Amino acid sequence: MSDIDMARSVLRDGFARTHDCVPEALDGLTTEDLLWRPDADANSIAWLVWHLARQQDEQVGQLAGRRSVWTEQGWAQRFNLPYAGDATGYGMSPSEVGDFRVEDPALLTEYHEAVHAMTVDYVDTVALDDLAEVIDENWDPPVTAATRLVSVIDDAAKHLGQAEYVGGLMERAR
Repeated sequence: MSDIDMARSVLRDGFARTHDCVPEALDGLTTEDLLWRPDADANSIAWLVWHLARQQDEQVGQLAGRRSVWTEQGWAQRFNLPYAGDATGYGMSPSEVGDFRVEDPALLTEYHEAVHAMTVDYVDTVALDDLAEVIDENWDPPVTAATRLVSVIDDAAKHLGQAEYVGGLMERAR
């Protein structure tokens, strides 16, 4: 197996782990369940899943040199959130998190599916030189595209785990 085939395989596997678990984390939950927060400063399951998809969408989209599927495919209009069009959830206050609403819980799964499809398209065509390219020199060591992709996988996995944890707290609170 070539180096690029190995790199692509590892990246596909990393992204697939979150992709495969998002529907399970949302399965059977009502809109009320999705928006439940353990307290006023906590994140809801819906917000966490939206955020994990948005951060992946923006960061992989930038690496791929394309617009996010959020704007390109009309997801911003479908969700109709009270945030700026380019909002990803990064740096939001608890009050802003509390403003998150979703009318159709299927939107979360469908949006994440669209983000995953874009991500796999990028991973399947990325070149080894592209992965080695330094994209942010503000860190020591500077961040390469490969490092950014690993960071996106890590962030998505953490947020998925948080969503699953909130789901467990909700079940215990009943």
